[in-house]
Amino acid sequence: MSERNRLKTARRWVVKIGSALLTDEGRGLAVDQIDGWVDQLCELRRQGIELVLVSSGAVAAGMEKLGKKQRPTALNELQAAAAVGQTRLVQTWERSFQRHGIQPAQVLLTHPDHSNRQRYLNARSALRTLLDMGVVPVVNENDTVVTDEIRFGDNDTLGALVANLVEADVLVILTDQNGLYTADPRKDPAARLMTEARALDSVLDAMAGGGSGRLGRGGMQTKLRAARQAAASGAATVIVGGKIENVIRRLVEQEALGTLLTPDHGRLAARKQWLQGHMQTSGRLVLDSGAVNVLKNQGKSLLAVGVKAVEGSFLRGEMVACVDESGHEVARGLINYGSDDARKIIGKPSHKIGELLGYSGEPELLHRDNMVLAGH
Repeated sequence: MSERNRLKTARRWVVKIGSALLTDEGRGLAVDQIDGWVDQLCELRRQGIELVLVSSGAVAAGMEKLGKKQRPTALNELQAAAAVGQTRLVQTWERSFQRHGIQPAQVLLTHPDHSNRQRYLNARSALRTLLDMGVVPVVNENDTVVTDEIRFGDNDTLGALVANLVEADVLVILTDQNGLYTADPRKDPAARLMTEARALDSVLDAMAGGGSGRLGRGGMQTKLRAARQAAASGAATVIVGGKIENVIRRLVEQEALGTLLTPDHGRLAARKQWLQGHMQTSGRLVLDSGAVNVLKNQGKSLLAVGVKAVEGSFLRGEMVACVDESGHEVARGLINYGSDDARKIIGKPSHKIGELLGYSGEPELLHRDNMVLAGH
């Protein structure tokens, strides 16, 4: 199968658009270009592809509204520009998507939303619920409240983390360059566009160079780093020029635009590998023989009804071991409930969870996608 066929078969895309594109290099929001990208994105939606949009541009849009020509360096001025620009930015996306009868939603994230496990799960749940509702989440870093010490650093990184959050198949980074070149094309006329490579190939490091535009924070190095972060969760990344005519439509049709950076493992295999790296567990679930059989031989999720006991104290999202009644580990995974709530629902059918806890959470204690069997 051609590596470009990944784009044709992918069912969940994250598309990141940079500040230079969105603001036409600082001359105000490029509304006509935004409409063009939205037209193409909505075609993907009509094909049944789920979309998350990562939108830069709040600070740059605020600069334009405030009459500033240079990106501020003082944190308070950056935050003020972001606050002004974010309203303009989200209104523009809202108007453009609603021309197609599609509802967008603004989602502002900060670094603790990813580093804190509880907040990570909440953000993941919110994004996946929006996708289930047919809404297009428009994600940006919350520049109004974030500080330099606890920021993602650039929206390329944020795009990769969102791809991990929603378990995307593809991350598309639309930029003001046509892709990743063998050298800086602005300095070397012999520079050649790399059309395809493995994301982890070390030869790419020398090609990425450095630097960024006056409006954004990211350069080609950050895009390569983002592609590697996305590859860790099994997503392919395309770095491509956002001003190429019908660029998104043509990517879906497998045209060799930009640079396709592929992961070494498929999405689920990569996630299982990530789970296997969690050596520490925070507690144990003792399973009955039926639940052990379901996990080992049927590849299903773990339901509360098959659990006989909860051992230890843990929070939602922490790693727990699943053991049989003899204490032998069967599997381990990320738990959907803290230990106190888990004790209230074990041995009970899933439809009773809402009644027992006072809220309706996940129907599984551990979902099969967040679990790896012992010895695998």
